[in-house]
Amino acid sequence: MSGPLRSGPSSWRRAATVMLAASWTRPCPAASASAEGFRLLFLQRSHKQRFLPGAHVFPGGELDAADSSADWLRLFAPRHTPPRFGLGPAPPSRHPFPGLFQGDADGAALPDDVAVRICAIRETFEEAGVLLLRPRSSAPAPREPGLALPPPPGLADWRSRVRSDPRCFMQLCEHLDCTPDIWALHDWGGWLTPYGRSSHRFDTTFLLCLLRETPRVDIDLAEMVGYKWASPTEATEQLQTQKMLLAPPQFYEVRRLENFVSFSDLCRFCSDCLPEGAEKWLPIMLSTADGSINLLPGDELYVKDSDFLEKSMSTDKKTEEILKEGKVVNRVVFHGLQCCEIHVNLPSTNKHLYPKTYIMDKSHAARL
Repeated sequence: MSGPLRSGPSSWRRAATVMLAASWTRPCPAASASAEGFRLLFLQRSHKQRFLPGAHVFPGGELDAADSSADWLRLFAPRHTPPRFGLGPAPPSRHPFPGLFQGDADGAALPDDVAVRICAIRETFEEAGVLLLRPRSSAPAPREPGLALPPPPGLADWRSRVRSDPRCFMQLCEHLDCTPDIWALHDWGGWLTPYGRSSHRFDTTFLLCLLRETPRVDIDLAEMVGYKWASPTEATEQLQTQKMLLAPPQFYEVRRLENFVSFSDLCRFCSDCLPEGAEKWLPIMLSTADGSINLLPGDELYVKDSDFLEKSMSTDKKTEEILKEGKVVNRVVFHGLQCCEIHVNLPSTNKHLYPKTYIMDKSHAARL
């Protein structure tokens, strides 16, 4: 297996995304029965967007200097003190791949994991009109599901101002006498865009927010043109029937969340396990004779070599041959631009869960 090495390193744009999981009473087959579940918020990107046109994504976007501004210190005071404002111990520093530096930005007033939370909350307001804020006078409840604030008067005007200048998000918080509810967001992990999949490469932190109630959504009708709430099972079914398009990281996380049978189970997992298990992954792309495979950490073909920051792998074998040969696997398989499978047989480690293997009906793949 080999691939061309491009000269000079590429840079990833820092970004944050938040998976909003709202409690949901779902109907059960038994008469007059219901079960406690949860649904995720998906926003549909405009078909005019260059990156992932028409795809359903979680709210999020690029980090801005305003997200780590020293001005936030004043807003969090006096109840919440720097540097971490009661978030608890700093997460362990992990390098997702040799040659990549991960750490707080030089000269930033806020720790990196605080800034990415503020970014995710700001972007959720810009794209979905959902305010993940907490009154300054109230104490955070990091082990309890949160509750979004109702949208403020003049939502459209505030959103326009924040989109034009992210510093205006702090002004909105001051106006509402609130702080971003950074305590309601749980570390979940992250993904870096692999070489070869797109000219846009992002280093994206994934966060999970648990909500007691489904908030009102008011999309911006610019970057985002639609939205839907769907359980992990419903999202998988809609991907199968081509009613949704999910990028590989989103689909992988949807399948990971399908491990939880109830909202309470997910809440317990977030309270007890997540700080130890959050990891950021850089897939390596393997081009086959008839498709491609994203190799993920733990897969027997995954090689932690800094060459692969700028280098894809290739083989003359067909995808099915590679799959039949695999003994220890953690990979996303593409049979077409919009069709993917997940193959995993790794045991859960670091108290995080892997998704179950998912194989798409090839009759749907043929129509993509």
